[in-house]
Amino acid sequence: MGNYIILGVIQGIFEWLPISSQGIVAIASLFLVEYFKPIDIALFIHLGTVFATLIYFRREWQRVLLLKDLELLRFLVIATMVSGIIGLPLYYFIRNMAVGSSLLVITGIGLLFTAYFQKKGQKLALGSNKLGVVVGLLQGFSVIPGFSRSGATIFGLSLGKSDPTEILKTSYMLSVPTTLIMTFYLFLKTPNLVFQAWPSLVSSFLVGIITLSFLIKFSKKIDFFKFAIIFAIICFVGAGIGLLF
Repeated sequence: MGNYIILGVIQGIFEWLPISSQGIVAIASLFLVEYFKPIDIALFIHLGTVFATLIYFRREWQRVLLLKDLELLRFLVIATMVSGIIGLPLYYFIRNMAVGSSLLVITGIGLLFTAYFQKKGQKLALGSNKLGVVVGLLQGFSVIPGFSRSGATIFGLSLGKSDPTEILKTSYMLSVPTTLIMTFYLFLKTPNLVFQAWPSLVSSFLVGIITLSFLIKFSKKIDFFKFAIIFAIICFVGAGIGLLF
């Protein structure tokens, strides 16, 4: 039980950062857990941080479900559909490749460029529908091992939004539909995983909601330029960690 709790803590810390939490948890599970595939454990533990996202952004989800925020609902639907169309076939082609670290470097460079253009007052400002397609494509590519979903979507959202808090909120909410679908599939494929790894859900939820709260509050205190620079640096650090393993 203790080993699963540790994996949940790792997930709760790294899920919100542009570093592949899935890759880190999968690596850690090689040393902490037997009987289950590392990638299955990493995907399953994401459910804990999904609960954290649902609770922390409960007012936003209520508005979406009650059709009071149609723009956000439309964005989530478009991005999720595009992610599925791109992600599923891509997963079967490249699931044994480890090229995510190099893509994370590209994400970091992209954030540096958006920071520069924002500083110069030049904004791409994509509309909601086009932004949904772009972000959906980037999230679809996050099935590549080592490629950070949050890093990719934060970069994509920065092409149409300039408020750091809004970017993080939208990125994290976007993770919910795809993660729920993945974990449901995983439950059907490996039901025993739920009964043995449930402590990881508790720890990832508790740690995740604390770290999420801290990060959102931090994002409210900085402008977009500093936000993009900080997350670009984290992308480069994440790529370095990926290369080491």
